[in-house]
Amino acid sequence: MLRIAIVDDHQIVRAGFREMLADELGFVFPFEAASGEEALQGLREHETDVLLLDLSLPGQSGVDVLRVARQRYAKLRILVLSGFPEERYALAMIRNGADGYICKDCSRDELVNAIRTVAQGRRYLSPRTAELMARQLSDGVPGALHEKLSDRELQVFLRLAKGESVSDIALVLNLSVKTVSTYRSRLLEKLGVASNAELATYALRHGLILD
Repeated sequence: MLRIAIVDDHQIVRAGFREMLADELGFVFPFEAASGEEALQGLREHETDVLLLDLSLPGQSGVDVLRVARQRYAKLRILVLSGFPEERYALAMIRNGADGYICKDCSRDELVNAIRTVAQGRRYLSPRTAELMARQLSDGVPGALHEKLSDRELQVFLRLAKGESVSDIALVLNLSVKTVSTYRSRLLEKLGVASNAELATYALRHGLILD
């Protein structure tokens, strides 16, 4: 049996994907979660093979969950299931430990294929993600600056872009204020901006947060 957990903050979305997969032989659903905290608690309490993970979650974000789960559960396969198109997050998520990235408007067959692919220990790349990766490997076609951030840098960046303070980020991520401030300075340099407002503008321009 393949144990699949669904993490999304919308109950109707979780129900939709569970129903989509219900007829697939060998799939069972040990738990569902509506937040990052619930997801990590579920992983502590239930044996799970594949985690279907949304990025936009209340509290600890999908990026936070990805980082923690990758550190704690070596055998867990993580498939990011996002409303954002591949251009926005796919390569960054795969670089930071996701085993695959698929959009929520995918077909049932595509979702089942993605789940079975990552469950077998392979990476799932949609045709669009594969194209993006090929373009970045081509000479003279650089990727977006945010795609080169580390997982922790991406966590801090997205929280700063949403207007969270350095002290709040330090509390949520269990870091010192000084460490978060160092990350902030590094982000300003790497993304070529001068302020939190410009970080937010960058994030909006690249579709990383909603206006």
